[in-house]
Amino acid sequence: MLWPEVVRRAVKVGADRELVGVYPRRSDLPRSLFRELIERSRSRLWFGGYTSYFVWLEVPNAAGTLGAKAGHGADVRFLLGDPASPITASREQIEDTPLTLATRIAMTQAEIAKSPTPLAVRSSDRHISMSVWIFDDEAIVATHIGAGLGQDSVTLHLQRREAGGPFDRYVEHFEALWADAQVAERA
Repeated sequence: MLWPEVVRRAVKVGADRELVGVYPRRSDLPRSLFRELIERSRSRLWFGGYTSYFVWLEVPNAAGTLGAKAGHGADVRFLLGDPASPITASREQIEDTPLTLATRIAMTQAEIAKSPTPLAVRSSDRHISMSVWIFDDEAIVATHIGAGLGQDSVTLHLQRREAGGPFDRYVEHFEALWADAQVAERA
């Protein structure tokens, strides 16, 4: 039958319904997307970027906003890279940029410390090649490739549509990393 094949091609079915968009680089995301996701989210804001440094540049008063959300019961977490890890040092050599990973991590820690409500922070070196940011039922996933910086990563925008779909798999990934990560010292 031709008609069902035409419908299948025109309408997303199954797990691909969760895919909102694919971007060749994280820097190709709409500039306001992270700000909008943060503003919309009510219960879960998980930042699983190795530095998440760009958040402080793209989102005005991010620490205040995130602190207020945490104060109202939202689960706000930052899973940052381990600045002392040999894996971090190795990646810094590959990136070869003056604004090192350790520097960007320190800058994020300093911004987090400005939050009026303490935010949960842990560190790990296990997520150096893939960043996951989760906002309620939406996620941004950046898969790092080559020698590029995080902004050069192929990026997916997902929205949860079904149990056990790609979105849930990335939530499980974040939770596993979080469980194994070290509690970071407060800045």
